Amino acid sequence: MKNTSKAKPKPRDRRDLRAEYKFDYSKARPNRFVGKRGSKSVVVLLDSDVATVFKDAESVNAALRALLMAIPLPWNKRKRA
Repeated sequence: MKNTSKAKPKPRDRRDLRAEYKFDYSKARPNRFVGKRGSKSVVVLLDSDVATVFKDAESVNAALRALLMAIPLPWNKRKRA
């Protein structure tokens, strides 16, 4: 069996980087993660002070459901039963 050593890759230097790269969009593939969220999901950005209180989606949903049950709306009567 031959004992071959692989050459170590040389570290990149700033001089190796181009000022501008041209991307061929005809070879681009569609985003495979687009369809992962449910069709009924809504993405909402929270302010930083609110985000410190709510750490995950479940806690936000629980707080919003509690708030909705406190508001007297016609559809709340059906959901409470």
